[in-house]
Amino acid sequence: MKPFFSKIDNHLLRVDDLDAAISFYRDKLGHPLIWRDEEAAGFALPQTDAELVVHLRIGPETDMVVENADDAFAAFLAAGGAAVEPPFDIAIGRCARIRDPFGNVIVILDQSKGRLKTSTDGRVMGIEPPDASI
Repeated sequence: MKPFFSKIDNHLLRVDDLDAAISFYRDKLGHPLIWRDEEAAGFALPQTDAELVVHLRIGPETDMVVENADDAFAAFLAAGGAAVEPPFDIAIGRCARIRDPFGNVIVILDQSKGRLKTSTDGRVMGIEPPDASI
């Protein structure tokens, strides 16, 4: 059986001031800013490609990558998990919230639309489509 989750995408924390959070995590704790938009910012973690993300509206949560969010959502329910929020579109693909039989809420997402494209100062400029050659 192939593992359900492929990797951790990010650990997300809710903040009430994005600029203050950027100053804290980047300037005081040394995490490089990878990207930011009007509601969130992502920081590098040195030993992984997973990100620490701060967000004005959602969190805390840990987002797990799956190959296809819609298929994974259906498989999770068939395995005995529960739906919290059915799959919906996000900038980079599709996302859903699910609950395991032990009460843990898990966010699953795919990157079917691509990855964030950023300017030199980390501002999100759009989406880079997935590499078709992979």
